Amino acid sequence: MSTPVHEHHAAAYRAREVPPPARLGHGITALPVPLAGSALRSVMVYTIETSAGVVLVDAGYRHASCWNAAVEALATIGHRVEDVVAVLLTHNHPDHVGLADQVRQVSGARVVMHRRDDFASQQLERGPFLGQLAAALSQTGAPEDVATQMYAAAVTVAVHHEDLVLDQVLEEPDTPLVFGDTEIRALHLPGHTYGHTCYLHPAGVLLTGDTLMPEGPTQLAIAAEPGDDPAGDLLASLRRIAALDPDLAGPAHQYPFTDVGRRALDLHDFHAREVEAVATLAERYDTAWEIAPHLTWAKPWDDMGLGTQRFALVHALGLLRAVRQG
Repeated sequence: MSTPVHEHHAAAYRAREVPPPARLGHGITALPVPLAGSALRSVMVYTIETSAGVVLVDAGYRHASCWNAAVEALATIGHRVEDVVAVLLTHNHPDHVGLADQVRQVSGARVVMHRRDDFASQQLERGPFLGQLAAALSQTGAPEDVATQMYAAAVTVAVHHEDLVLDQVLEEPDTPLVFGDTEIRALHLPGHTYGHTCYLHPAGVLLTGDTLMPEGPTQLAIAAEPGDDPAGDLLASLRRIAALDPDLAGPAHQYPFTDVGRRALDLHDFHAREVEAVATLAERYDTAWEIAPHLTWAKPWDDMGLGTQRFALVHALGLLRAVRQG
């Protein structure tokens, strides 16, 4: 648990409501955009005011209701889509990249993301999202009929267009991005995805995407390729955030919070304990399918729906990779 910047944001999250926009200072505003048809309810799009124009971090679903909500939210803080000069994407999940191209068409903004999450690069190196999911499920040891059901259920909800073309592809662990009077550092912090990037404002505000939230664990990336180690990636990313110890974090879900370094260490220790638990279970069991029911989840394994079991199973596979490769 972390300290909210605005208590009403945390209260809205816990009440399963979408909060209003909230200014975080230093020209940064959190704009919660409702997500049509998603259990997540909303994604936080951040605006950063610079002398060159408005910079967005993340971009919501590709859906008319999300677009209308984003336009209205911008208007409440005195901006139009036409004011946006860049869209900085934390990662390539559809609730983050969906409106980026539409913003670019209206404003001419440049769209930025890391190469390892760039769809064109990913298609060449790893294949499409659903292909990666199918490969990972086949490696979990789940019975074939269960894996087939999990994949079929995912197809109905995983709307990955995977056609976004970037204007700038990030390559380095730390890339300065200059917008007029403001330099924002793009920090490659993988774990949730392989190209996940957080953006550090010079005032000490870290926009963390899905790598670090104030409550709960971080979902690991899909371990589809032989060398994938998303748990190892995440632990390294959390240690890096703890060392940075920013003053404030703006996550893509839940609510902005302080005590960021402490939260990063707490989450690091939580996931390190998960790896240790899997290491112990791996002495008795061979597969993620056998291990997953014995781990501690928000709900007992047998009480989960198929979709929740799929997320847990993919997460368990990522933990097992850390054990086998460590």
